[in-house]
Parts: sequence; structure tokens; C-alpha cells
Amino acid sequence: MSDKVKSVSDLLLMFHRNERPIYFISATNFNLLGIDRWVNRFMYINYIDCFDGRHPNVFVPTESPHDEFQSIEDINNYLLSHKEVIDLVERRGGRPVATFLMFDEKTEALAKEIGMDVWFPPAALRTRCDNKMETVRIGNKAGVYSVPNALEKVDSYAHLMQIAERNGLGRDLVVQSAFGDSGHTTFFIASEDDFNKHKDEIVNDPEVKIMKRINCRGATLEACATQSGTLVGPLLTEVVGARELTPYKGGWCGNEVFPGAFTEEVRAKARAMAEKFGDQLLNEGYRGYFDLDFLIDVDSGEVYLGELNPRICGASPMTNHAAFAYADAPLFLFHLLEFSGVPFDLNVKEINERWAQAHFIDSWSQVVLKYTDDNVDQVTHAPATGIYRMADDGSVSYHRFDYHRRAIDTEREAFFMRITGPGDYRYEGADLGILITRGRSMDDNFRLNIRARDWVRGLKQYYAGKPIVASQPEAVPAPGSFKIL
Repeated sequence: MSDKVKSVSDLLLMFHRNERPIYFISATNFNLLGIDRWVNRFMYINYIDCFDGRHPNVFVPTESPHDEFQSIEDINNYLLSHKEVIDLVERRGGRPVATFLMFDEKTEALAKEIGMDVWFPPAALRTRCDNKMETVRIGNKAGVYSVPNALEKVDSYAHLMQIAERNGLGRDLVVQSAFGDSGHTTFFIASEDDFNKHKDEIVNDPEVKIMKRINCRGATLEACATQSGTLVGPLLTEVVGARELTPYKGGWCGNEVFPGAFTEEVRAKARAMAEKFGDQLLNEGYRGYFDLDFLIDVDSGEVYLGELNPRICGASPMTNHAAFAYADAPLFLFHLLEFSGVPFDLNVKEINERWAQAHFIDSWSQVVLKYTDDNVDQVTHAPATGIYRMADDGSVSYHRFDYHRRAIDTEREAFFMRITGPGDYRYEGADLGILITRGRSMDDNFRLNIRARDWVRGLKQYYAGKPIVASQPEAVPAPGSFKIL
């Protein structure tokens, strides 16, 4: 591909001249939106056509019979087995590279069958690191500490109280199981009634994370562990549990990035924690892109490790389009470099110090619109992907097609990427689409602001559905029955 990479300029030139076909294979291209502008021969292979065939670098094969999908891994395994995908990869030639949001050992085997290299740590290692208990243990080794907690098997409410008392956690607790996201497996337990609502999930787990409940704000930060050190992106706020967006109380439903989001002290703490955690991940054998969620104690200002996502994630489009990415390069390019086999020696300390400066942070937000009603219907009309405009009275109208978020001109415009389209089923928790705007989507109390609520209401009005009649085959939820972002 290139000679030794010694600077960001070398990195940019390397991927500008790249001749290896690199694919992002997933339900949608959302997580790596826009990376095709930076990497020559980069293409998205997706299951959902968010762009109605109008994105030049998105390939969506013709639907063919398949078992009901239970996960993103199932979608990727379906795509890698699809004749049209296999033909595309063969036709484009070269030494193809696969990147994913989620994959398993079967995905790795299917990729190998068609000659694709997977540029991520092995699935088994990702799964081990993804376990919330393991995250706590890796963090402890790195000196990056979680909210006071205990990692134990729980048999009953009385047993939970014993564990909490023994560890000084109080009686107001947060309990999490090893895997799960968007609030599905985070349980707030302040009474025996609370416990009984989630008893089966808690007592059937071999081990759960039992945390003291704190008054906190969530934040997230993406980083990339490389042989030159751990590169650290900006600290993003998290939109969590907004009832206009998600039916899940603790569910992630968006992010913001803006200069005043956190004090410099908090930002510096989070950056230092991410660097130490990334260096420990390298010791564990993990390298490349990862995301850390932080919990910031509002009362004490303490910054705690929340969760590890050993992958790209829902915050990746924000990180890879932040101001530093346009001044230097998107964080994901450093991940590709790490797996490329091209020798490099980068001054990571200097890059991190530059990215930490306030003027490398501009103001953007993204929110994920989920279906919040407790019913199932079939979509008859949905808003198209593209640029929308808001009038003075808060009403929203479609303006033009585009597939680049940078096409937004002002805070009166927004980029909407549709996920659930005509013919798909809507049900509680289904991902309808992603709304990306300039400026903030929350107020200073971290609730959705008026403008964001107007955007959400304006876009949801474009959706229409019809009841499912008894004669129809049982509805198979397409996008949204599990996390696809």
C-alpha cells in the first residue's frame, strides 16, 4: 500500500491511493457514514437500503430467503453467503478487506471462504472484552475504576441486599448483566418490587454487576489502540432515555459534541483514563477501535468507567466527523492503518494534545428515533433519507436528497437517515431513523430541547402504518428488533 507512515499527511495519502477493496458489511452504513470519502475503493454492503439506491458506494443485494434474524451477526452471515455479494467481491478483485459492527466466528469463516481479511481483533476476544464484568476487571488492572460495585451471582433480593451491605453500596442499586445494550439489561433496584420485575434476568445470570446508584451524567469517548499508542477522540454527551425517542428508560438514543459539554478537568480525566485503558487492551491482545462510556458523578465530579464497546458503535459517526477529523483524519483511518500491515511510527502524544484543544470541537448532535408505541403495524409511508428544513413555526419539510451530513447548511436544516421504510414492521423499540443536526439537541438540564422535539415530531409525522390483519403471515420484524446501530 505504502512506505512507512510517519505523519497524518502520510496516512491521508496512503488511503487516497489505496487499491485494496475495503468493505463495511452491516445492516446499514450508519456507523461508518462518510468514510468512503476518505478511503479509495471503500464500499458498504448493507441489508437495508436507506438511500433508495441513490448512494454510489452502497450495495444492497436482492432479498433472498433466510431464517428470521436474531442479531446483526445473522444479517452479516446472510450477506456474506449471498451470491450477489460473493460475485461483487470477486468482480472487484484485489485482496478484499472486511470491516463490521458485529461479527462472530461464523462470520470470520464465511469471510475467509471468499478470501476476505477481517481487520478487527478476533470475535472470541471481542466477546470476552465486551462482557461488563471483564470491562471492570480490565479497568481495575489499568487503574481506571468503575462506580463502586460488586461482581457476584445473585440468588434473591435478600441475597442482593447482603452483597450490597457487605460492599457498602447502599440500598438503591443499579444491576447489569454481562451483555446487552440500550437499557435492555440495566435494572434500577430500589425495592423488592423493582427486583421482582427483573428477577428472572438477574438470578439466571452466573454473575451480575451490582453498582451503587449515583447521580450521574453519561458520556462516551472513542479511541484507537495502536502500536504507537492510544489515540483519543472527543468526549461526547449521551442522550439517554428521552421518552420522545425511546421506550427504554436507560436506553442510549443519541449524542452531542460541543465545546462546553464538560469542564476541562473532566475532559482531561476521561482522556487519561481512555489512554490507560487502551494501553491495557493492547496487553490483553486487543487492538484498534474501541468506545468507552463514562459516568460523571454530578455531586462529586468524579469520573468513572461505565462500559466498553470493543468496536465501532453508535457514536462513531460523531467522532469521525468531529472538527479534528477534518483538520487531521477520522479516527477510523488509524484503525485501518493498525490492521493494514503497513509500518508506521506516529507521535500519538502530539496528536492527542492537538485533538484535546477546544477549537477541535464543533457543535453537532445526532438522535436515534425509535418507535415508542406499544403496538405492531406495517409501514405504508416513511420519510426519505435526505436534507430536511424547519420553518419558523417548527414544522418540518423535505428539501433535497443527499447522503452526506456535511450538506446541512444551518441549524434550520437536518440530515435524516431512514432505517425503517415502507413495508417494514413498526413495533416498540424499532429504529425508525437517525437525525443529525448542527448545534445541540438537549438543554442544560440534559433533556431534549424545543428544536429537537420539533424535529422529532416533524419527522415522525411522515410515518404512516396499517394494522396487521389476521390473514397475514406472522410479522417478521425487519430492522429494529435488535440493536442494528
